[in-house]
Amino acid sequence: MVLAVLAAGCQTPSTNGITQVATIDALLTGVYDGHMSLKTLRTYGDFGIGTFEGLDGEMLLLDGSFYKVRADGRVYRPALSERTPFACVTTFVPDTRDTIPNSTDLKGLEARIDTLVPQPNRFCAFRVRGVFSRVQTRSVPAQHKPYPPLADVTKTQPVFSFTNVCGTLIGFRAPPFVKGVNVPGYHLHFLADDQSGGGHVLAFDMTQGVLAADTVHDWLHLYLPTESASFGTADLTQDRAATLRAVEKSSVIK
Repeated sequence: MVLAVLAAGCQTPSTNGITQVATIDALLTGVYDGHMSLKTLRTYGDFGIGTFEGLDGEMLLLDGSFYKVRADGRVYRPALSERTPFACVTTFVPDTRDTIPNSTDLKGLEARIDTLVPQPNRFCAFRVRGVFSRVQTRSVPAQHKPYPPLADVTKTQPVFSFTNVCGTLIGFRAPPFVKGVNVPGYHLHFLADDQSGGGHVLAFDMTQGVLAADTVHDWLHLYLPTESASFGTADLTQDRAATLRAVEKSSVIK
């Protein structure tokens, strides 16, 4: 009986869980040194979002392929040797599918997902393939040491607007208790089907779309930088919730 209990306690957790590199508060303070290669990151999932070393663009991992949207607005295919300072990935196994009503915006999509996946303390990974009358995204320019805080970087961020575009939204809804570690609530990135652009989503109007959502029950791994002096000395004692909200939603276009 003892052996059975021990064996149950040592079972390998489900592969359908969240693997995360570093913390969102570390990124907010300016810890942009990459410490996990994309090659290694991809072993933990085929779906996710994040950024690249030196804050060099917005990351999408979609169907096992990485995409980088840089500050010039173009989409690149990064080498697997590139590294990330912050990313969140999973193996995408949808358990919910739905057709999105016409004329849905960002808040409408969030409300729809909250209805379909009503438990706010669960992670939810989601993908929406759709037709959009308008999408507004941003990326950030690559940074050099000494790295400024992310809030300073986003003050000069380029913002991109797309009209009548087909593309894919991917992202996560994270529960409130991950505050300081991940982004509570919704965090979305966009990729145009023709790879003409994308980035971190600020707003959109969708004319039609199909949603696939994956309720994720495990937060499997949180990898912290082991050789980063900047992470080891970063001030992670402050409540940066207001700063995060400003960074996530900021736009220079009104």
